[in-house]
Amino acid sequence: MAHHTVHPPEAPVHPFLGSRTTMSSEKILAALRFTLGTTAFLAGTDKFTNLLTDWEQYLAPLAARKIPLSSRDFMRLTGVIEMAVGSLILSGRTRIGGYIAGVWLLAISANLVATGEYFDVAVRDANMAVAAFAMAELSRSRHSRATEQEPASFQPAA
Repeated sequence: MAHHTVHPPEAPVHPFLGSRTTMSSEKILAALRFTLGTTAFLAGTDKFTNLLTDWEQYLAPLAARKIPLSSRDFMRLTGVIEMAVGSLILSGRTRIGGYIAGVWLLAISANLVATGEYFDVAVRDANMAVAAFAMAELSRSRHSRATEQEPASFQPAA
């Protein structure tokens, strides 16, 4: 009687990593951190140069009437906020940065829908908001696991 050993199936070859592995949550978090942080920072920077696009065109007329700033100044203010959020994410503060970016991107999507145009950009920004919330949740679960693994005698420095 022959004895057969059952082996687990081999992991598929990852299309980007090339090795037989699955992408860990740490690698997913790092990818989200880099892409969302860089995108926010660069979009914020471009609010001052308009090299990528004329950002003022994306401000809904209703919003432009209600905001006590010119469209140009408002876009520059949003640029500063986006650079700050991008920096927060890139510096590793992915939990709070992800939540802020997610809410921010949903607000941008709502503004874009209010223009009556740019629905494609609104959908893209809503998708980016989901990615930002996913990054924040991955960060939260990572933080929770780290806290659970700390010894009971751990005392944070004052």
